[in-house]
Amino acid sequence: MVSAIKQSRTDRLFLAWNYLYVTAALVLVAYPVIYIISASISDTQYVSSGEMWLLPKGINFEGYKLVFQNHKIWTGYGNTIIYTLLGTLLNLFVTLPAAYALSRADFYGRRFFMIMFLVTMFFSGGLIPSYLIVKKLHLVNTIGALLLPTAASVYNIIVARTFFESTIPRELQEAAHIDGCTNLKLFTRIVLPLSSPIIAVMALFYGVGQWNSYFPAMIYLNNEAKYPLQLVLRQILVLQQMGSETNGAVLSGEMANAASSKAEIASMVKYAVIIVSTLPIIAVYPFLQKYFVQGVMIGSVKG
Repeated sequence: MVSAIKQSRTDRLFLAWNYLYVTAALVLVAYPVIYIISASISDTQYVSSGEMWLLPKGINFEGYKLVFQNHKIWTGYGNTIIYTLLGTLLNLFVTLPAAYALSRADFYGRRFFMIMFLVTMFFSGGLIPSYLIVKKLHLVNTIGALLLPTAASVYNIIVARTFFESTIPRELQEAAHIDGCTNLKLFTRIVLPLSSPIIAVMALFYGVGQWNSYFPAMIYLNNEAKYPLQLVLRQILVLQQMGSETNGAVLSGEMANAASSKAEIASMVKYAVIIVSTLPIIAVYPFLQKYFVQGVMIGSVKG
């Protein structure tokens, strides 16, 4: 029978500090989630007055009813799903071949290309040149304006390149070439099937980024029918803020009632939309978590 290891006073203090730190981190992370869930099913008066600070008060599902009845929200939901799927596929189509090419020791000039990629992480042309390029390519108010400028991330290319370098044996590549396998067949039939962890990691990174993206749509889109869900949510938040500001101004009776009504509706819908918009990511993440951890660890340690 193995006896328990006796802990010193310093060890116990360190363990107690770890528990305290983890508990504090859990509270900081869990409180906003619980608050949003509670606020989405609480009466707006309790939420705006601050009486509802953790658990729901005055149970009210009117916000969810308004979400299900608002066609703009569902249109934005559909647009976001399309943008996320197409954007993630494009990101993987660009990132994985580029990372694999940079991982090959026999790729002539890979150091030069890697330096050029790294330069873009520190310097960029800025918003105005980017907009002018998109406009010259006639991509304004199209899906291309949202997907093409963000087709690849240099950071993700570096992570994927490190994975390929540390995971795919060079001997495997040489054996495939001896058997007459071309570089394209080697990549599609041998490398990709062995790279499911990093593919899942890249899909998760890019998918979450595409799902939460709203700024490119705000800059390049001028048709509300093409707005993603996040931009629709932003409009709701702006509407609520404008309603709260006009409530403090001197307005006529009808204008004041209309502004107050819009602000109340926006307040009810706001938290419900936040919950609805995050559900797909929350639902998908558990299935990708094991690949996420494995892919990051393999891609970060070489040898």
